[in-house]
Amino acid sequence: MLKNHLKVALRNLLKNRMFSVINLLGLAVGLAAFWMIGLFILDELTYDRFHEKSDRIYRVVHSANWDNGHFDLAITSAPFAPTLKKDYPEIQETVRFSPEGGGPIRVGDKQYTEKAICFTDANVFEVFDFPFLYGNPKTALSKPKSIVLTEGMAKKLFGDAKRALNQTVYLENNYENLVTGVIKDAPTHSHLHFKALRSLPADYTDGWQNFSIYTYILLKPHTHVASLEKKLTRFFPDHLQKEMGNVDYKLHLQPLTDIHLYSHLDYEISANGDVKYIVVFSIIAVLILLIAAINYMNLSTAHSALRVREVGVRKAIGSDRNQLVSLFLAESIILTLAASLLGILIVELGLPFFNDFSGKELSLWQLGVLPTLALLLVFCLIMGGLSGSYPAFFLSGFRTIPALKGQLGNTATNKRFRQSLVVFQFMVTISMLIGSAVIYQQMHYTSSKDLGFNRNQVLTFHVHKTEVRKQIPQLKDELLKNPLIEGVSAAGNPIGNNDLGGKGFYFENNGEISESSVITKRIDVDEDFLNTLEMKLVAGRNFDKSRKTDLYESVLVNETLVKKLGWKNPIGKRVEFNAGQNNEIRGHSQVVGVVKDFHVYSLQHTIEPLVMQMPLDFQQDNLYVRIRPENTQATLAYIEKVYQKFDPDHAFEYSFLDQNFAHQYEAEIKQGRLLVTFTLLTIFIACLGLFGLVTFTAEQRTKEIGIRKVLGASVTSIVGMISKDFMILIGIASLIAFPMAWYTMHRWLEDFAYRIELQGWVFLAAAGVALLIALITISTQAIRAALANPVKSLKSE
Repeated sequence: MLKNHLKVALRNLLKNRMFSVINLLGLAVGLAAFWMIGLFILDELTYDRFHEKSDRIYRVVHSANWDNGHFDLAITSAPFAPTLKKDYPEIQETVRFSPEGGGPIRVGDKQYTEKAICFTDANVFEVFDFPFLYGNPKTALSKPKSIVLTEGMAKKLFGDAKRALNQTVYLENNYENLVTGVIKDAPTHSHLHFKALRSLPADYTDGWQNFSIYTYILLKPHTHVASLEKKLTRFFPDHLQKEMGNVDYKLHLQPLTDIHLYSHLDYEISANGDVKYIVVFSIIAVLILLIAAINYMNLSTAHSALRVREVGVRKAIGSDRNQLVSLFLAESIILTLAASLLGILIVELGLPFFNDFSGKELSLWQLGVLPTLALLLVFCLIMGGLSGSYPAFFLSGFRTIPALKGQLGNTATNKRFRQSLVVFQFMVTISMLIGSAVIYQQMHYTSSKDLGFNRNQVLTFHVHKTEVRKQIPQLKDELLKNPLIEGVSAAGNPIGNNDLGGKGFYFENNGEISESSVITKRIDVDEDFLNTLEMKLVAGRNFDKSRKTDLYESVLVNETLVKKLGWKNPIGKRVEFNAGQNNEIRGHSQVVGVVKDFHVYSLQHTIEPLVMQMPLDFQQDNLYVRIRPENTQATLAYIEKVYQKFDPDHAFEYSFLDQNFAHQYEAEIKQGRLLVTFTLLTIFIACLGLFGLVTFTAEQRTKEIGIRKVLGASVTSIVGMISKDFMILIGIASLIAFPMAWYTMHRWLEDFAYRIELQGWVFLAAAGVALLIALITISTQAIRAALANPVKSLKSE
């Protein structure tokens, strides 16, 4: 029986080649898209789960709220780790990571600049599983000036990973580090990305409020996390309250496996994903698969008129309904199996492009060959059953005598079912078109919005050597000799990189200095910073290097700080801060100017209170250079030549300020690209089904079209007659899609502090695009039918 079913199924598929090809292609593309999205989601869900103790590893994060501000930080300060281990016996180990260990790295005459180098504690390999290739994990970072390289970094520096062991590398300022180990490259699904790990200096004990380090804890087995978090409420009054004053402070334990998808704090160690995108792409994957299955159902039920007599004959000679159902399901499963094989080929060919879009390193066989094939087989059975179930039960349900006469029964019900499937397909398609358009608009808005300064034609680069930093005034003068350079400024961390520092300040209010400090964004700048970036002063004056009191005794603040503190006359207000290595000195300064608000981060962040200081020792380590737009390459060559004159030991590496800000939107841009890609695939699959339905409709109405042509109907009127019903269905799909898309995109835009408004024309344009694409698809067959010879049409039987 099974052999007979397979033979008949193959014959029917070959007999109706066009419908078989449409179904095959639609299912193959749908399966390929589903498989790629599945690989993407699997990779996102498995972040950091490769660590054996991942269920006991937590990251320490904290938040605070006070009258004039708040913070939600992924970073802590150096004393957190040893203090937590000392105070709470439930904690087995603590490990700190500081991403400040990068910079130039030299071996012999080879020199590279590598930012992805972290300082960490010696016990890091007791907590995290980064497999060693060479060296001893227990002692690798136990001594100062030790470094562990990843396999890729070791090969880059020494050509062979094994040769790297016990070699010396030189970091910034010729600081020697001995290579004590080589580990495998960190997996892509790790939120910790690094090329090397350096031993954290033993005296790394900055003050409690110098938040710059990531703290992880390993809990002892069977520790009750909720109970421990209750005990942690004592941490603030015991250690931080003296410095921070009375604020609403909370210390949180964040599960390691939650960081990538659920954490969106300030100063994340790497760009995280978002569980919302996982949900969205899961829904998209299912919808694409459903649309592919709907195509099969639609074409099979539409094609039922050609098989109704076959069903009648089979029933007349003794076939029962179960046998007919199994026959039609066999056809569906064979087609799905063929589509799966084609889908595998599409995935294999498409994954390199998909990886470029998504920033992943996915592989078709990353689950293993046998598990993948087994999963694919199960998938074929389920998908074949799903897509073939309705046609099978529909076709097998014809009564014998009416079927022998070619009577379909209640064709109105059948037609309504097909129409509802078309509506569903285009509802999904239009929703995805709207989503793609809104994401594009928001990304364009973020790249063109006025940030409060001119980010165009400004490049930044790091000054490595301390000796060179002390010569920055001379370096600036040398650069300004070139007429193509309009301005040069020295400052601290480059804005736009999401790593601007914060500091506790005491502000004057009502004639008195506040008793508790307020954590405020802070940046060191020189007197040329405002002019170079074309920022505006709204009150007071700029820094003046001729006034010695401006060095750490004067500050600039932004408008947001003035508003939050309620200052009506900010000029002259006193600002105090803790200084010195152990915060033993109280610094005194006053506000000399107010800067118009400007963005230091992406538009996902609101503008926060900011203090700008002019440091005493000229230790700013980043230069901002504004260049003219003409002859950019020559200008860059000149800047490099000047920099090499001051620092011949380090390569000149720069980035443009607008690129720094664009980097903040990488995740959204990637998600947008993926959505556009899958939107195009959805349109393609939906149009395949529409093409098949129109072809079948034209075939069914061959005589009617012939009669209409004989009676004088034009080609345009016949095309309109065939197209009208489908256009109405797409119109209905648009009306259903609009509120769904509006709600979804409104929620997505809420992640941006500064965002576009949803506009009605975008919705109408998306519906118009869907209508146009559908009309083109329909017209290809409708015109063909309208142009056919009416004599042949009337003679056809």
